[in-house]
Amino acid sequence: MAGKVKVTQIGSSIGRPADQVGTLKALGLDKMNRTREVDDTPSVRGMLRKVQHLLLIEPAK
Repeated sequence: MAGKVKVTQIGSSIGRPADQVGTLKALGLDKMNRTREVDDTPSVRGMLRKVQHLLLIEPAK
C-alpha cells in the first residue's frame, strides 16, 4: 500500500490555465484552504508537481 500525502490549496485557481484548474479538481481541491489526503503514487506526484505553486504539501500522519 502506498503512503498518503496531505495537500492544502493555498493559492486561488482564478485566472489559471484550464489544465491547472482541472488538476486541482482531480485532486479534490475546489476552494482555498481545503485539505485532502491523497495516495502517494507517481501519477499523483506528477499532478502535485504541476500545481505545486498553489499547494502546501505535507506527509500525512
